[in-house]
Amino acid sequence: MIAPVELTTPATGAPLQVPLWVWGAFIGGVALAIIADLKIMHRSAHEIAMREALRMVAFWVSLGMLVGAGIWVTLGADAGAQYLAGYLVELSLSIDNVFVFAVIFDRFKVSRERQPRVLFWGILGAVLMRGACIAGGLALLSYFTWTMFIFGAMLLLTSVKMLRSGNDDPDVDPSRSRALRLMRRIIPISDAYDGHRFFTRQAGRCMATPLLAVLLIVEISDLVFAVDSIPAVFGITQDPFLVFSSNIMAIIGLRALYFAVASLLGEYRFLKPGLAILIAAVGVKLILQPMGFHVPPLATLTVIGAILGCSIGLSLLFPKRATNEPGSAMRSAKPD
Repeated sequence: MIAPVELTTPATGAPLQVPLWVWGAFIGGVALAIIADLKIMHRSAHEIAMREALRMVAFWVSLGMLVGAGIWVTLGADAGAQYLAGYLVELSLSIDNVFVFAVIFDRFKVSRERQPRVLFWGILGAVLMRGACIAGGLALLSYFTWTMFIFGAMLLLTSVKMLRSGNDDPDVDPSRSRALRLMRRIIPISDAYDGHRFFTRQAGRCMATPLLAVLLIVEISDLVFAVDSIPAVFGITQDPFLVFSSNIMAIIGLRALYFAVASLLGEYRFLKPGLAILIAAVGVKLILQPMGFHVPPLATLTVIGAILGCSIGLSLLFPKRATNEPGSAMRSAKPD
């Protein structure tokens, strides 16, 4: 029988002991925030304007920082720095999700009034899937240390792909998705939307609406991105609570991020190369970690902040000419 390897904090080598009440407080707080988002902020379906989207972003980012402060005070400075580094990496990698969401909504002609509902349930499903992926990944790392080399190599390949693709539109055609074709064989799908419903009745027959198909594709796209983003957080920390909390806090704010910046992301021309460099650095760190090479959490956080800051700063100093970006789904989607 293979004995599990005990995951430790990089700074001290000692296991990070997270009390059960901290887990309970975090999960309970996330549940309350999601309920508040559904019942208070979005009691009725409507088009989300830029001002409202920015307020939503401020709320979720402030909540993410508040969780980081709580971890810093409760579990120590190293744990707080690891959480913040993981949170920043995950939030940054969510930018690719935003691009793909824009493409999906554009291809399926999802009106702006319907987009919030799809994203809410899509991200709620993503929270559950990410939890399962994190548990599986940490189990592999715990029992088989050599899987760090595999995760590190995956990140390096992702970095190369990002550099080669540059700022081109994502090569995504959701209408040709195998999952969509399979869904059509299992569940009949109506030809037209029916308000904000996922299911409708036609001629006495229960059918899925195209909105359910869009939701399925959003879920699958997030699962694909999780394959890249979760190993990136493993390169920063392998503590279950820090990986889970940083990932979840970043993903639940993704809907607000989409409505705030989907139409603006194309303006940051150096952001994607910066993310590629960031992913490569984390991949190298993950590969070297089993060899005894450790980077202090505060140093990791500083490097991540510097790379992202330089990427955004250079994009603002040297803007590119206006082109048609995937964010056009935010500007041109019309109610049907």
